[in-house]
Amino acid sequence: MSVHAFVFPGQGSQSVGMGQALYDAFPVARAVFQEVDDALGEHLSRLMFEGDADVLTQTENAQPALFAVSLAAVRALEAEGGFALADKAALVAGHSLGEYSALAAAGTLGVAEGARLLRLRGQAMQRAVPAGEGGMAALLGVEAELAQEICAEAAQGETLEIANDNGGGQIVVSGKMGAIDRAIALAKEKGIKRAVKLPVSAPFHSSLMAPAAREMEEALAKAALNAPRIAVVANVTAAKVTDADAVRALLVQQVTGTVRWRETVQATEAMGITNMHELGAGKVLCGLARRIAPALKADNAGTPSEIEALLKAL
Repeated sequence: MSVHAFVFPGQGSQSVGMGQALYDAFPVARAVFQEVDDALGEHLSRLMFEGDADVLTQTENAQPALFAVSLAAVRALEAEGGFALADKAALVAGHSLGEYSALAAAGTLGVAEGARLLRLRGQAMQRAVPAGEGGMAALLGVEAELAQEICAEAAQGETLEIANDNGGGQIVVSGKMGAIDRAIALAKEKGIKRAVKLPVSAPFHSSLMAPAAREMEEALAKAALNAPRIAVVANVTAAKVTDADAVRALLVQQVTGTVRWRETVQATEAMGITNMHELGAGKVLCGLARRIAPALKADNAGTPSEIEALLKAL
């Protein structure tokens, strides 16, 4: 018997044109994009469908935009299938900002609330560290233990931490720019396959994001959150969370904490999941799942034809 998990992508999966086909095909998807536009008081959907890629990539835009596409895919799937996601999903999870998409899919927060929180999250993360002072780098072909050693050696008194353990030998480190440069040089010395600076504007998921975490703590304290109707696997614990107050605390920790994606996928497999479906833009999480847990059947759905194919699989 198939047991299904639904996962939601994070920053880096955005591209101009994403969501347009969902908007054109499904009234429920159009309603999601409209709700996000109304919540933010601007035409974010226009930026997504036909805007400038650099503007879309700005953190404060990319985060609510990716959330909108994921929720449009959820609503389209539910409307076309005639079911609630809670009836089909054993659990949900999301990568970084994708955790907000997972929580919205689980009924913990509304679409408008999620969009506003992610706009604030993006702005707060941008404000936390002056531009150019911090950054991130991807180390490819490395396991967590060696990545930790590189961080310790390259830090030299500056902040440098593991931001994402993505699995499949892919670790992202985050911190001060000098430490990032030293880590890249050191990784090459240690024979790591590839070490590359990421095109991001701030050192996300590091302790340098503490000011942003404080802003999110205030915002989340006021946010209306319900207990999830589907179990959610949290980024910072790689464990199930089922309580609204625990969700609040974990979303605050997530701003500065490591995204434990490798362990999240391993945990879902250990919980008996057989099929993992990525809802929204791109297929990054599918690729990671195949490397982390090859026995899992992984697919993605972000267009009408992919939604149709997924409905047949369900």
